[in-house]
Amino acid sequence: MEDRITELECRVALQDETIEALNLRIHQQQRTIDELTEAVKRLHEALRSLRPSMIATAEEDAPPPHY
Repeated sequence: MEDRITELECRVALQDETIEALNLRIHQQQRTIDELTEAVKRLHEALRSLRPSMIATAEEDAPPPHY
């Protein structure tokens, strides 16, 4: 009986370590996602400020009248 309890305690300890490692990895990935999202926003704003004519409106994107 004591061996079974010891085995269960070892499994729980291993699971705790695994959960902590996964939690750390998820935290790192979320930080990376947040940084990339912010970089995309900055690039979008930079593109918009440098070349506003590159972003076409619906009217500009319409086919010419002779089509």
